[in-house]
Amino acid sequence: MPAAAPPSADGGAGVREAGVESPPPPAPSDEVLRGIFDAQVTSRHLDVVARELQAAGRGFYTIGSAGHESNAVVATALRPSDPALLHYRSGGFYAARAAQVPGSTPIRDVLQSLMGAADEPIAGGRHKVFGHAALSIIPQTSTIASHLPRAVGLAVALHRAHRLGVPATWPDDAVAVCSFGDASANHSTAVGAVNTALNTAYGGLPVPVLFVCEDNGMGISVPTPAGWVETAYGSRPGLTYVQADGADPAATLTAAREAAAYVREQRKPAFLHLRTVRYLGHAGSDAEISYRTPAQIAADHARDPILGTARALVAAGAATPDELVARYRELRADVDAVAAELGQVRTLSSSTEIVAPLAPRTPDAVAHAAAGLYDEARADQPATLAESINSALSAALERDRRVVLFGEDVGRKGGVYGVTRGLARRHGRARVFDTLLDEQSILGLGLGAGLAGLLPVPEIQYLAYLHNAEDQLRGEAASLSFFSTGQYRNPLVVRIAGLAYQRGFGGHFHNDNGVAVLRDIPGLVVACPSRGDDAAAMLRTCLAAAAVDGTVSAFLEPIALYHTRDLHADGDNEWLAADAGEHAPIGRARVHGSGADLTIVTFGNGVPMSLRVARRLADRDIAAQVLDLRWLAPLPVEDIVREANLTGKVLVADETRHSGGVGEGVVTALVESGYDGRIARVSSHDSFVPLGAAASHVLLGEQHIETAAVELAEKE
Repeated sequence: MPAAAPPSADGGAGVREAGVESPPPPAPSDEVLRGIFDAQVTSRHLDVVARELQAAGRGFYTIGSAGHESNAVVATALRPSDPALLHYRSGGFYAARAAQVPGSTPIRDVLQSLMGAADEPIAGGRHKVFGHAALSIIPQTSTIASHLPRAVGLAVALHRAHRLGVPATWPDDAVAVCSFGDASANHSTAVGAVNTALNTAYGGLPVPVLFVCEDNGMGISVPTPAGWVETAYGSRPGLTYVQADGADPAATLTAAREAAAYVREQRKPAFLHLRTVRYLGHAGSDAEISYRTPAQIAADHARDPILGTARALVAAGAATPDELVARYRELRADVDAVAAELGQVRTLSSSTEIVAPLAPRTPDAVAHAAAGLYDEARADQPATLAESINSALSAALERDRRVVLFGEDVGRKGGVYGVTRGLARRHGRARVFDTLLDEQSILGLGLGAGLAGLLPVPEIQYLAYLHNAEDQLRGEAASLSFFSTGQYRNPLVVRIAGLAYQRGFGGHFHNDNGVAVLRDIPGLVVACPSRGDDAAAMLRTCLAAAAVDGTVSAFLEPIALYHTRDLHADGDNEWLAADAGEHAPIGRARVHGSGADLTIVTFGNGVPMSLRVARRLADRDIAAQVLDLRWLAPLPVEDIVREANLTGKVLVADETRHSGGVGEGVVTALVESGYDGRIARVSSHDSFVPLGAAASHVLLGEQHIETAAVELAEKE
C-alpha cells in the first residue's frame, strides 16, 4: 500500500478512553436518544422474528445482532454519506443509518433478506447481508474480517480519486467505516489491514478509516482473553484508540463522535473498541449453554444496550418506563405487520435469475471501449510480450484517467521483469506507484479503488504469492456484484506473473503452474496471453470489461515468455508481434495454422512449444493446427469444439498439473459437447517445480507433445 503520517507528538498511540481525558461531554439530546432506542429495539425484534420465521419455514438466517445494538450509536455519530462495510451483527447500525435517509424501509429490507426474497433491495435473495446503495452500506458476507483490506483500500482511494478528478460516489471528507468482532481481530487479514493503514498513514498519505471492533468476548464458543483487544490495539503507534461500554449510550456516542471526528479531520485511522454482549448464541443452531454457565449468561443481561438507552431516557426525563415499554411493543407490532404483509415472498426461481448479476457481459460495448484504448503509434512495431503489455498499459493510462497501476516494485523499479518500466515517470506517481509487501493489502487497495470510481490494475509479483490472499478475489471481489445485484461492482484487472519454464531461476515460488484456484472462482475472467499482440488486445479487453461491466479479471502473464523474441531458431524474431489493434473477445480462442490432421489445444508456454512441434510434424506429413485458448475462464468452448470437429483428433497440451489442470476443463467440454473423435492429453506432473534442470522431469516438454501427437495422428 502506498505509505502514512509520522507519529503524533505523544508517541502516536493516541489512547483515549471515553470520559477520562476530556471534561464530561454534554448528554445526548432526547431526540437522539429516542432515535437510538428505536433503532436498537427494531433490530432486536428483527432478530427474534428471524427465529420465528425459520421455525415457520419462512426464514433462512438466524445470526443476529442481539447485544450488539450499541452499533446504532456508531451510525448516529457518522454521516449517511460515509461508506460503511459492516459485519453480520450490524442490525442496529443499519436501522439507525436508515433513519438518517428519508424514505428508507429498514424493517422490510431486513425481513426480505431473512426470507431470501427475490425483491429484497440489495442482494435480491442471494444471501442475508446488510447493504443498501442509498445508505452507502456496501454488502459484506465476511466472518473473518476479509472486508477490512477493502475498507482500507477505499479510504486510501477516496483521496486519490478526488486528486485525479475522477467522479466519486462519496464526498472528499468521507470516512470509511468497517466493523468486525473481537475474534476476527486476531485474524491475519485484520492484523494486516490495520498494519497497512498505519504504514500508509505513516508515509503521509490520507487514510480516513474507522475500525470498529465490537467486542462481545466470544468467538462462537471460544472466549477472548479479557483485555486482549486493548493490549493488541490500544498502544499502536499512529493508531488513535478510543473505547466505550456499549451499555452506556452517552459514553458510546462521545467515543464514536470523537473517533469519527479525528478520522474526518486528520484523515488518519482510528480504532473504536466497543464492548458489547451477545444474546441468543452465535446463531439459531448454537446452544451456548454447552460452553457458558447460566450465571455467565445471566450476568450479561445487565449489560443490555437497550436497557442502557432506556435508563438514559428515563434519567433525562425524556420518557417513563411505561412509555418505553409501550414503544417497545409498538415497534414489535410494526415488525409483525410488515412480516404479515410480505406473506410468502417470491424467491429466486432459476439458475439464470440467480447468476444474472454475477458476471454480466456486454461484448459490443466492451469492444467499443477497448478500441478507445489502442495506441496506433505502436501499430508497426514488433514487440515482445513484456513490451506489448507495457505499451498497452501506457496507452490505457494516457486515455483513461481512472486507470491506476500499483504493486510491489511496480513504480520506481518498473517491475521485477521490467514490464512496467518507465510508466511511473511517464504518467506520474499518483497513477503508478509502489505498495508494501502484502498481497492481501494490494488486492484490498484494488477493491477499494474500484468502489471509489477508479480502474485499478494491481500486480501480484508471482502466482505463488497470490495463494495467501486469494480470498480477496474469491470472497470479496467476485462476490460483490452478486450480493448487491450489480449496485456495487469491483472493476479490477489483477496482473499476475506466473507459470513455469524460467531458465536459471527456480523454485516453486517463482515457477508456479497452479491456476486451478483461479478457474474455480465464479465469474472471474482468467486471461493468459502467450504473444505480444494477443497480450495487448486481451489487456485492453480486460480493462474495457472492467470499466463497462465491472468485470474482475486475472491477467496471467507467462514469465518465461516475457522477453522471448525467437520461435524456431536463434535470431529469427518470429515470436515478436506488432499490435494491430485487434479485439480479443472474452472466451474466444486463436487458431494458428490450418492443418487438417490434428488439433493441438494449448495455452501460455504451450503455444510456442506446440508450434515448434507442428513444424516437425509437417516433416512427417502430419498437418497440425494449434489452438491457443487465450482465455482459461471462461474457456472458449465453441472454438474448441469447432476446431476439434474439423480434424477429428485433439491433443490437449497442458502445462499445468495433471490434477486440476486446465486440460481437465478442455476434455470435459469436448465430451459434454458430444465430440466423438479421438482425444489425448499431456500435462505436467502433480508436483511442485524444483530448481534448475530438475524441472524438466515434472514439466510438460516439447518431446511429450510431439510423442503424443505422432501417436494420436497415426491412430486410425
